[in-house]
Formats: sequence, C-alpha cells, structure tokens
Amino acid sequence: MAILPGIDEIKQSLNDIVEGRTGPDSIPSDEPLLDVVQTQRMPSDAAYMGHALQLAKRGLFTAHPNPRVGCVLVKDSHIVGEGWHQRAGESHAEVVALKQAGRDAAGATAYVTLEPCCHHGQTPPCTKALVKAGIKRVVIATEDPNPQVNEGGIFELSEAGIDTSVGIGRDQARELNRGFIKRMQYGRPWVTLKIAVSLDGKTAMADGESQWITSEASRLDAHRMRAAASGILTGVGTVLRDNPALTARAADVERQPLRIIVDTHLSTPANARLLSQPGSTLILTSDEGAEDLNQTIFPSMKTVEVESVPRRNGRVDLAAMLEVLGRRQMNEIMLEAGASLSGAMLNAGLVDEIVVYQAPDLLGSATREMFALNDLATLSDKLVWEYHQVRMVGRDCKIILRSADAPGI
Repeated sequence: MAILPGIDEIKQSLNDIVEGRTGPDSIPSDEPLLDVVQTQRMPSDAAYMGHALQLAKRGLFTAHPNPRVGCVLVKDSHIVGEGWHQRAGESHAEVVALKQAGRDAAGATAYVTLEPCCHHGQTPPCTKALVKAGIKRVVIATEDPNPQVNEGGIFELSEAGIDTSVGIGRDQARELNRGFIKRMQYGRPWVTLKIAVSLDGKTAMADGESQWITSEASRLDAHRMRAAASGILTGVGTVLRDNPALTARAADVERQPLRIIVDTHLSTPANARLLSQPGSTLILTSDEGAEDLNQTIFPSMKTVEVESVPRRNGRVDLAAMLEVLGRRQMNEIMLEAGASLSGAMLNAGLVDEIVVYQAPDLLGSATREMFALNDLATLSDKLVWEYHQVRMVGRDCKIILRSADAPGI
C-alpha cells in the first residue's frame, strides 16, 4: 500500500488555511479546522478535506475555465492517492488520485472539494470512475452548480451504494471557486476591482504620475491576483493615457489572462502596448460592424479580437458586457481601470469585491480620486460594503471588501 503525506503534512495544510497562508486570498481564514489535530488522534474528515483543499489550490493559476478541485483517497488511515485538476482537458482530480492509488482505491474513502461530475465533457464522468474503482465512501465539500451536474453526481454515487456526505469545508471550497459558481448561477463572472491608493485615497498626481504609490510587495501580490483571474478588464481611456501592458508578471505564471478593453467607439490604437504582449486581447465596442473593423484595424494581429455589445446611454452596456464574458467562460475578472469605468461599474452594482492596496503616504488635494460615483441625495443612498479581510503586504495595507448587496456565493 502506498503511503502518502500523513498527519504532519495535513496539520501544516490546515494551519496554512487558518493562518491565511493560502495564496491570493482564495480561502478565508475565519473558520478553523484544527480542533481535530490538537491531539495525537488520527485525522478526521475535516482534516483530510483540508488537505484536499490545499491540493485544489494548486490549480489556482491553471484550471481556468474549469473549477479548482482537489481529491484525497484514504484507506486504513493512510492517504493512498491524491490529485488536483491542473488544466482543462486533462484528468480531473478524482481520476488523478485513483490512478495514483491503483488497487488500493478499492474500499477507500474519497475526499473531494467539488461534487464529482456525472456527464461526459472533455473527459469521462468521475462518478463512474469512482464506482468502478470500488470507492466505498465519498465526502464532498460542496455541490457543483453546473446544470450538467447540480447534485446529479451525488445522486449517481448514492444510487451505486456509495456512502455520500456533503458539506465539510463547503465555505472554503466555494470561496476557492467563487467565479465558477457565480458564472454557473448567474451567467456572469465574479468581478474584483483592484486599486492602489495613498492614505488619503488618491490614485495619482494631477498629471497622472502614479508609479509607484504602493510597494513592490503589493505589486507582486497584485500580479499573482492577475494570474489567478480569467481576464483583466480596463477602459480605453486607461489604454490611451497609461499605455499599460496588463500582463501577469509573477515567477510561476504559465497562462496570461485575457486582456479586455471597453472601447465604445473603437479608438484603441494598433500600436497600443498591450496588443503586443503574450496572450490575447478582446476589445468590446458598441460600434456596429466590429468584425469588419477587426479586419481593417488589426489585420495582422491574430491575438486581437473585436466584438460588438449592446449600447446603453451612448456607451457599452456594462451588464451586457459581463454576460458576453460569461458566455466566453470567464470566471473571475480583475477590473483595473480609471475612475470613470470603475465608478460606472460600482454605480451599476456590477462589482463583487474591491481590493485596495493602501500606502501609508499622503498625496494632497490636487490629485486624482479613486472613483467617479453618482452624486447622492442623502446618506441613506450610500453604497454599502463590508470588510472581508485586512492584512499587511510589505509596508502597505491590503483591504478586501465585499458588496453587502451582492448575491452570496
């Protein structure tokens, strides 16, 4: 019998979750799972699921557009197989773990962070693989909202006589796949607005100078957030003013997120810096005949695509834009734009999360504000947000806020 990481490794996995050492804020740290490993007792279901969650996080940068899933197989109190989903089209976590376990899978318990699939997509159903391998029990963190699954996998396993339970580690598993879950439930990606500001809430000097308000540590952390996203969204004004690259520049990045430009009148110049970077760019415009314009303006750029979306009040309809991105299987979008587009997205209630990197410096009054928001008639009209997490990154403070009105994950 192959014996893989045991109690010490699982303790460390759970400590990482509880203390927040889990990458770019994908798993909350307010639900400790450590009560079962404070003594020398054997690990419980919660401990093994904690290890599976850590495995799932290894697909943070690569699993797009699929969910991040981990699986651990346990037999006679030993881990005999483990795996995670690495890339779309490749084996799912359950299949990787079963292959590693071999014959030891028979009679084992499987701990899976997302309901096993029961349909034939790019790979065969995982439920059938689990049944065929002789798994006797399956512990699932959370249901899969994909209409092709949606508790069908749980039903199929139960019908096959496998003891099945759901809910251990649910909040952590859903947090890890918040974008996938939102896209499946609402047809839109999860939108995170990222911004770097001074202590007095300024984003740049009056002439636009902004490099750098925050520290190198904050910039590296933000690049890892970019790498985990499906796409980076900005406005044409930012492209014209700052000429950004909008790439994820981190050591372990192997997939560049899609660069997305909101450009109502298709004024993105062909020599814009971001058009020549690794990866692809999507320009969303409300001008008619976008496909024809794509051929005339960017004829030699195979990595550039232009798509028309409906217009609202003379500009790109932002809600319709998110539905377009949802159909393109975008799970999580990083919004990195100027005050106008950021403010418009906030005013429309289309932002799920705000990440603020705040430097302990003051820039003064003749500077640029964070957002261009609608004027409020009364205090009761305010946009209400809630603190989700606050921590230090280098010399800066990283503040994560969630919308009080957004649908929960």
